Amino acid sequence: MDRPLRVAIIGSGPAGFYAAGALVAQEDPPVSVDMFDRLPAPYGLVRYGVAPDHENIRNVLRIYRKTLSHERVRFFGNVEYGRDLKYQDLLELYDYTVFSTGAPTDRSLGVPGEDLRGSLSATEFVAWYNGHPDFVDLDVSLDTEAVVVVGVGNVAIDVARILARSVDELKTTDIADYALEKLAGSRVRDIYVLGRRGPAQAKFTNPEIREFGKLQEADAVVRMDELVLDPLSEASLEEDRVARKNLEILKELAATGLTGKPKRVHFRFLLSPVEILGDDSGMTEVRIERNELRASESGYLNSYGTGEFETLKAGMILRSVGYRGLPLPELPYDKRSGIVPNRQGRVIDTDSGQPIARIYVAGWAKRGPTGVIGTNKADAVETVACLLEDAREAGRGFAERPDLEETDRLLYGRGAHCVSYDDWCRIEALEEERGAKEGRPRVKFVRAEEMLAACTP
Repeated sequence: MDRPLRVAIIGSGPAGFYAAGALVAQEDPPVSVDMFDRLPAPYGLVRYGVAPDHENIRNVLRIYRKTLSHERVRFFGNVEYGRDLKYQDLLELYDYTVFSTGAPTDRSLGVPGEDLRGSLSATEFVAWYNGHPDFVDLDVSLDTEAVVVVGVGNVAIDVARILARSVDELKTTDIADYALEKLAGSRVRDIYVLGRRGPAQAKFTNPEIREFGKLQEADAVVRMDELVLDPLSEASLEEDRVARKNLEILKELAATGLTGKPKRVHFRFLLSPVEILGDDSGMTEVRIERNELRASESGYLNSYGTGEFETLKAGMILRSVGYRGLPLPELPYDKRSGIVPNRQGRVIDTDSGQPIARIYVAGWAKRGPTGVIGTNKADAVETVACLLEDAREAGRGFAERPDLEETDRLLYGRGAHCVSYDDWCRIEALEEERGAKEGRPRVKFVRAEEMLAACTP
């Protein structure tokens, strides 16, 4: 073949970048990559999901920037698959396509009152304080003394910590200005973090929980009686170093107790919300039920309600019980798991059970919302290995129109206002320039229109 393979990547989050990096890193065959994102900005959850007070996690952007600047990589921001770029376009313009669109929505609690004002997903709240264009106008009211956070993964811990932070701790981060202003006027004093199972099953990591002993304005409150483990949970700690250390840290926090700080973060276990109560103006209380753990045949410890209830007065509840993928135009979708059906990244036709030629998937859209940012690397490498294996077996390219400029002409003809790599560099430089004036890593543009305007030299 006398030209590089042409590969489209839909989505520019971690999985998309790791896939692009793996594709252009090898030369047999050489590959050119066009990366598309619905938003003007790349980086996905690294930009809009990482907590603003954890800037060190964004160090991975150095790798992503290197990939973006590669001579065989092009970036098309502000291009939406299904609207600006369609499935048939991909088949005609590219030899192969990798979908790395993540899991953009969240799972619900499925309890009465979940639609009341004040009931939000942690996904929405995180996107709101990180300046995601879709969530700038989210109805967030912190005019309440208590917030309930449902879930004990790192996202739940992030939102609890942001609510508990002082303004001084946040004003040197890249948190959205409007969010900082609202947090500065927050009346929240008590934050309840609820886990439906016990502390041994909590999914947060050791550094995340340890931070709660060091907050300027908030004490961590842990009930020692809720740290008592059943025999099966106790046994599970033998092979789980992270969970064992989590329990040690929780016991340390319980022993420290209250020190008189104005805010309190209560870590509660074996509790599930069963009803959100309120009126036309919004939620006012959360009814919770105590659980007990019972082992399934596989040994998994499930939670079961005991019929013992209590009520927490709260004006906001943030559910953090898992992300979920959405169906993509023209692609198969597994409703149960919320992923694109696949085998090792090869997308599978649900009727025939056979791979769909030239179409692949990576990241959360492939495996579901599990792991951390780095988990996407091995995942993407596996998908790319399958793609390259298929390409070598095929022995040729498929796109009828290999002209690189054909994509530009198509998108321009449809009225798309594409953000190129050079455009993004201008936006990023302006954000960092604005941040430097305030001693912050960046001050983000939070609306797509602002980013598009900033593209103009």
